[in-house]
Amino acid sequence: MTTAPHPAPPNSRHRAPLSSLRASTPVPETVLRRLHRRLEDGAAEAGLLDVAYTTVGSPVGELLLAATEQGLVRVAYAREDHEQVLADLARRISPRVLRAPARLAPAVRQLEEYFAGTRTRFDLPLDRSLSHGFRRLVQEHLPEIGYGSTQSYGAVARSVGRPQAARAVGTACASNPLPVVVPCHRVLRGDGGLGGYIGGPAAKSALLELEAAA
Repeated sequence: MTTAPHPAPPNSRHRAPLSSLRASTPVPETVLRRLHRRLEDGAAEAGLLDVAYTTVGSPVGELLLAATEQGLVRVAYAREDHEQVLADLARRISPRVLRAPARLAPAVRQLEEYFAGTRTRFDLPLDRSLSHGFRRLVQEHLPEIGYGSTQSYGAVARSVGRPQAARAVGTACASNPLPVVVPCHRVLRGDGGLGGYIGGPAAKSALLELEAAA
């Protein structure tokens, strides 16, 4: 006994595959942005947005900014590999990481003002949970170095009560998770040389020149 084939749906010969319909009708960018914003808002309202991030252009390259509910937790240069930075945040803070520019809007605005030469000090809540011990002590001191001023590694060591720890100060500056906002670029070698910098020597020079010109 043979089974009769199922009849084809009406007009089936004229229907395009669903996959081709999707490919030929891209979703408008405005719709995607609106949907993503709804996702951001929903995650925040549900307490699921542990780490928000965005990127911002600057004279020293594209910067990645990340913030927890407590405050700005990370500023990263492109040379650090933004994808790797996000993976590190997911590992060290929370896997619930989402591009959510709204939380970073004050930081973006203040950075834009800084690079425009109209802001000399940042006024942002900071989450320093990525730093500990002596490194954190040094990093908390750095904003005390005034805009347009510099200190040597040795001077910073003396300021934090560890006069023999100039090399450790260098390590603390090199591991600063909040460059630009926490101004490790203002710390130089004892002979006036630039020393190391997480954003590279060109970025360090550019920030010092920006402040000197203001």
